[in-house]
Amino acid sequence: MKKILMVIIVALASALATNAMEMKDYNVFYKLNEKTVFNALVKYLDVNEDQSNQLAYVFDLTERKLDQANRRADISAAEKAMNFNLGNVKYLLSETQYRKYLIILNVSRHSNYEEFIAANN
Repeated sequence: MKKILMVIIVALASALATNAMEMKDYNVFYKLNEKTVFNALVKYLDVNEDQSNQLAYVFDLTERKLDQANRRADISAAEKAMNFNLGNVKYLLSETQYRKYLIILNVSRHSNYEEFIAANN
């Protein structure tokens, strides 16, 4: 029962977090596509080689879509890029791996926000 409640809370928190994003919040996807961060993510998620290659491809496409959205300052296009990433990653990973991925995204997004606040105070 506690596990189900925790999953619901994480799902709700991630849904609320993705609805109120600004352009800078999508930068977490660029960070995840960096080689060292990507390698650490692959280890953390415990994916196989095939999943790793497919994740790299999805992250590359996500970055391209975000580049286009940033050039036009189009929040709607950035959200579509994020949904593209989340949908494809969900398809590639197991349920447990995907939950870990969502946690990494949310923690990364909120830590970037805290760094921004600390830098401006």
